[in-house]
Amino acid sequence: MSRELALLTATDLLSRFRDKSLSPVEATNAALARIDALNPTLNAYCLVDHEAARAAARASEARWQKGAPLGPLDGVSTSIKDLVLTKGWPTLRGSKAIDTAGPWNEDAPTTARLREAGAVLLGKTTTPEFGWKGVTDSPLTGITRNPWNPATTPGGSSGGAAVAAAAGMGALHIGTDGGGSIRIPASFTGIVGFKQNFARVPAHPLSPFGTVAHVGPMTRSVADAALMFSVIAAPDDRDWYAVARTAQDWTRDLQAGVKGWRIAWSATMGGHKVDPEIAALCEKAARSFTDLGAHVDAVDPPIAAGGDLFKKFWFTGAANLMRAFGPDRQATMDPGLVAVAAEGAKLSLLDYLAAIRERELLGVAMNRFHAEWDLLLTPMLPIAAFEAGIEFPKRGNASRWTDWTPFSYPFNLTQQPAISVPCGFTKAGLPVGLQIVGRNWDDARVLRAARMFEQANPFTMPPL
Repeated sequence: MSRELALLTATDLLSRFRDKSLSPVEATNAALARIDALNPTLNAYCLVDHEAARAAARASEARWQKGAPLGPLDGVSTSIKDLVLTKGWPTLRGSKAIDTAGPWNEDAPTTARLREAGAVLLGKTTTPEFGWKGVTDSPLTGITRNPWNPATTPGGSSGGAAVAAAAGMGALHIGTDGGGSIRIPASFTGIVGFKQNFARVPAHPLSPFGTVAHVGPMTRSVADAALMFSVIAAPDDRDWYAVARTAQDWTRDLQAGVKGWRIAWSATMGGHKVDPEIAALCEKAARSFTDLGAHVDAVDPPIAAGGDLFKKFWFTGAANLMRAFGPDRQATMDPGLVAVAAEGAKLSLLDYLAAIRERELLGVAMNRFHAEWDLLLTPMLPIAAFEAGIEFPKRGNASRWTDWTPFSYPFNLTQQPAISVPCGFTKAGLPVGLQIVGRNWDDARVLRAARMFEQANPFTMPPL
């Protein structure tokens, strides 16, 4: 029974809190028991605060007994990625170069909104150092492993959050996505990962990688992602970019369907090589939208191979980050992060300004594309999860994580909303994700399509 309880969605938990068939204390204890049992193998959490979580659960239970919940997530077990500030807990960002002494006296906007909504915070989830790559291992916390096969990576950089979601170590999880870091591990672990439109969810401090970086939900259902999004997209004056000025209920139209929508399906997005098994699963998933009443056509978006453009933002961000650390601290860091920072430092200001212009043109091209197409569907990744503890697969010609993630980072450049939803398994039993991309500011349509797909194709979690 403890597994079934731990795998309840937030939506189900809240329903049961409301009818008093379950208490937040029972739900929290189930999540903590899963962490205690599975984290030594999977390494999803780098910090777990049993005492604080149980105290928060007891307070929530008392509120529910009075019929006066604090907010829309009261009593729901939740984790925070260790890139996101959490008052009272160190945010070490997977790095030995961060001073553990803090002070740790501030919540990031997402953490603050979750507390205000009554969420029970369990702890911090693992990340590669400063979230720099598409897998999750770091000099500080070691290797995080995929619950479907611990020999493989869960992806990254929000790998700890993805593993926690898939394994029932909490119901809701905050991830960040600067080049796919929510959607990559969502695909590899078979969960829902939603990168909302840039500036929807306030962030503070802003990512060292700039305006390609998003904060968003990682959950076991689309309904939970929409519920969590409704909470964390509330206003916060600390983010100058944020557009939120009033709260919005993103769950409202989830069930309204996709009938009549025009959907573009791009199998390779301009010629990227995709594993045939994954290509077949994703095409079947894309074509299933016709059964839901949409019109689906094979169309490539106006996106050329964008790896070189993305690196000009990502690698220069790493170079700027590295200026805060002297040689002694750099010597403790992930060599890959140090290497990409050195590469980024070679780019000139004029190179960077030219990249900004190229990015603007890409954004305009996608705006024009979506004038005709309501949504774009692609494989989330061209490969399934590979060996844990390495940046890129041993087979193939990849030399950086960006070489095997061509479907994710273009939509960080354009800042569009995009979600990964599970769409099947390889013969080896590893999850595969379908990516659903919407036009700028059309988060609602992305969530609605994902919810319709989810209901027609129910997801399963690993048999742990």
